[in-house]
Amino acid sequence: MKYRKINENYKPSILAFGCMRMPVINGEYGQIDEEKAIEMIRYALDNGINYIDTAYPYHEGNSETVVGKALKDGYREKAILVTKNPVWKVEKYEDFEKYLDEQLEKLDVEYLDIYLLHALGADRWAKILEFDGLRFLDEMKAKGKIKEAAFSFHGDKEAFETIADAYDWSLAMIQMNYKDIDEQSTVSAISYAESKGIPIAIMEPLKGGQLANLPESITSLWHDELKISPVERAFRWAANFENVKVILSGMSTLEQMKENIEIADRLEAGVIGSAEAQMYLDVKAQIEARTQIPCTDCRYCMPCPVGVNIPGNFMIYNKSFMYEDLDLAAHVYQNKYKKEQRASACIECGKCEPQCPQGIKIMDKLKDVHNHLKQEIKFKKDHWAL
Repeated sequence: MKYRKINENYKPSILAFGCMRMPVINGEYGQIDEEKAIEMIRYALDNGINYIDTAYPYHEGNSETVVGKALKDGYREKAILVTKNPVWKVEKYEDFEKYLDEQLEKLDVEYLDIYLLHALGADRWAKILEFDGLRFLDEMKAKGKIKEAAFSFHGDKEAFETIADAYDWSLAMIQMNYKDIDEQSTVSAISYAESKGIPIAIMEPLKGGQLANLPESITSLWHDELKISPVERAFRWAANFENVKVILSGMSTLEQMKENIEIADRLEAGVIGSAEAQMYLDVKAQIEARTQIPCTDCRYCMPCPVGVNIPGNFMIYNKSFMYEDLDLAAHVYQNKYKKEQRASACIECGKCEPQCPQGIKIMDKLKDVHNHLKQEIKFKKDHWAL
């Protein structure tokens, strides 16, 4: 296992275990298979992974409890333990510490190595400022409840720079993979964070598993001599940035973990040349070329009077073609969306279509979405959490 230093106190493994997609029972996200999950966490800590990342809402609030159980019997001392404050639940200053104390109790630990303000963007940052969240971080460090303060981020370049400038952060975690570089603050965030001395952790390097399951029609675009798996391709791209110190993987099986640990031994910074970099761009372009509905998620069509998530339905539909994975898209459509959110709930009132700057015939396309995604699901065992 390779390690990259965050600061003088912490040197995490380049591969981290993200505890949001642990094995479950009967496909129920909130019912963690504790025996298998604990086995995986301890296997990780026994085989070089030392960065264990969880959060308040993972597995419907049960992830932290299981992680805490796994860290018994001497395993706490092996771990850089990381969790995140549920900022969206905070309604007053005292709530920050209330949720931290609840998390410490669930994890059954006295302190956290790294504590993140969870999923910040411009709106949640405004809440942090309103309720004095930065003072909270200072107070918790003074009390010894947290050692290092950090934030995770989903937003644009401007919001990232504003947040990065506001505090002496030990780490920033961003969503990034070679497919999503234009969707959030990604490469620019890495560069800006480096200029501020803020190390970066990467989440979703495999885009929820989608980049691990690319069809051969896309993987054939890799025409160099490396002959490595799509998983390693994605990790290799993220690890190429020197300021990326941690890459989180939401592994669901012990076999996935063993494969990823083997890959991690080969990850290096600064090894991707111009020819290989172009291949990543070619793969990205090929995935995007399969888009069927030209929705840009501008949301001018929203809100729908009856609650249909119009851009969300179009996104699921597009992804079924982009990744040649109809089964996964159908699962998301049928199980992750409420009945009133699905395309089938459209009453054809027509209020959305005049608002669409792309000129999409929304009512017709929603029918296409439902007809395409109403199929019977034959789900792969490891697909449930993607």
